[in-house]
Amino acid sequence: MSFSAKSRYVRISPPKLRPLADVIRGKSVNYALDLLMSHKTRRTVPVQKVLESAAANAKNMANVETSKLIVKEIRIDQGPAVRYFKPGAMGRSNVYRRRFSHISIVLEQIENKEV
Repeated sequence: MSFSAKSRYVRISPPKLRPLADVIRGKSVNYALDLLMSHKTRRTVPVQKVLESAAANAKNMANVETSKLIVKEIRIDQGPAVRYFKPGAMGRSNVYRRRFSHISIVLEQIENKEV
C-alpha cells in the first residue's frame, strides 16, 4: 500500500532540491527524517515537511507506523518561473528567473520478513 503527499510552488529551484531527493530515495522514513534534520540548510525544510505529511497520511489512513515505511518515489519537478528585470551593463536590462519547484513523495509499507 502506498501513501503520498505533494507540495507545490516551493520557492527553491529544482537543481538545489534534487540532490536531497537522491539521498533519501529508497531509505526508511525515520532515516530520511534524521538526515534532513541534521542538515542545516534552508532547502531541507520543504522536503522534510512533505515527508512528514506523507508519514502522517499513512498514520491517519491505515494506522501504519513510520518505522515500517520507505521512500518509494520522490520527485522534484520544475514549477513556473517568475521573470523579472534588473539593470545590466551599458544601460541594458538583464532577465532573471525565480524558479519554483513541485515536490511529490510516495511512501510504501514494507512487509515484515521472517528469517
